[in-house]
Amino acid sequence: MPPMKKSKKGKRKSKESGNKLKVARTRSAPPPLPPELRGLDTEWWYTFLRKHAELGHVIPSDEGEAFRHFFRTSRKTFDYICSIVREDLISRPPSGLINIEGRLLSVEKQVAIAMRRLASGDSQVSVGAAFGVGQSTVSQVTWRFIESMEERARYHLAWPGQDRIEEIKATLEAVYGLPNCCGAVDATHIIMTLPAVESSEDWCDPAKNYSMFLQGVVDDEMRFIDIVTGWPGSMKFSRLMKCSGFFKLCEAGNRLNGPVKVSAENAEIREYIAGDSCYPLLPWLMTPYEGKNLSVPMLNYNARQKAARLLGTNALTRLKGSWRILHKVMWRPDKNKLPSIILVCCLLHNILIDCKDDLLPSVQLPDHHDTGYSEESCDQVDPNGKAMRENITAHLQSCEDPKLLLN
Repeated sequence: MPPMKKSKKGKRKSKESGNKLKVARTRSAPPPLPPELRGLDTEWWYTFLRKHAELGHVIPSDEGEAFRHFFRTSRKTFDYICSIVREDLISRPPSGLINIEGRLLSVEKQVAIAMRRLASGDSQVSVGAAFGVGQSTVSQVTWRFIESMEERARYHLAWPGQDRIEEIKATLEAVYGLPNCCGAVDATHIIMTLPAVESSEDWCDPAKNYSMFLQGVVDDEMRFIDIVTGWPGSMKFSRLMKCSGFFKLCEAGNRLNGPVKVSAENAEIREYIAGDSCYPLLPWLMTPYEGKNLSVPMLNYNARQKAARLLGTNALTRLKGSWRILHKVMWRPDKNKLPSIILVCCLLHNILIDCKDDLLPSVQLPDHHDTGYSEESCDQVDPNGKAMRENITAHLQSCEDPKLLLN
């Protein structure tokens, strides 16, 4: 990732970040809070809900679903997120964070403002109006939330330990038949407008948009375990991969370096991830076979490899559906701050998975996460990667599962 704005140092770790908060839900009345949460502000939610109802907006009748509709999370997970950032939002009260009634904003209301801005992608004016605050307050609150999450919630996005890697490999082999596969990779464009003085061909991508790339490696649950962002969307996917820290770690033998699996033909199959043909074929990055007149074993491999790599595609689709600020066209963002916004959206994506929060169907994007872009193809083939792919293909042929239908 290119140089980014560094988070402030010297903050103490929040004692509340590990709390498991329990909130009972009821349909007819505000949910009763346990003793440890009774000091939390919930008034903002009912004021917010009432305002949307008065404006005639369509809102789910179930209160829990309505909360997830606006903020993507359950109340329990929302309170957990508040516990992560609480120390920062209380200890650094900026001037001006006062609502129209002249009261200081509670931590809960600040988190709600920031998460609504990220979830909806609506303008700061629109978000502010929904909460009774001004545009500058939305800007301040959102950025303070992002800074805090970037520093304090990083543990929700990390490369797994070997025990977890073994679980991922076992799941992917059981579901897709791919031995020693550790996940999938894909990338997407975050589209933006730029002031005329900042516009340049570097940021103009093949679809003639100004954009910034996000590449993500995901596990079997579509959880991001590595990301790279900050690079211009004009780059090729293959170039983006080679500029990433993930690429350097893999090439140095410091990642995807776990136990080698021996196939039925006594061939070695090392750890790897699955990617589309826009990526190079490498010993640790398996791509599909291309061309016509492919053999049955090659088609079999392609079908399984495609099913696995779609984990990356679906994760990015879910990310952009949940946090629409990444899906809509951003109006003149600070390119030094945008990587932090993207990272925090990925952290929130992972927190939903870690907390087992289900997304409402209405949140999902109906189309691909990168509509309007033509497919790229990378011709780079590493000889060792080619041999690895052949070993996997032969292994799959020897373990043929008639239940898998070739597409």
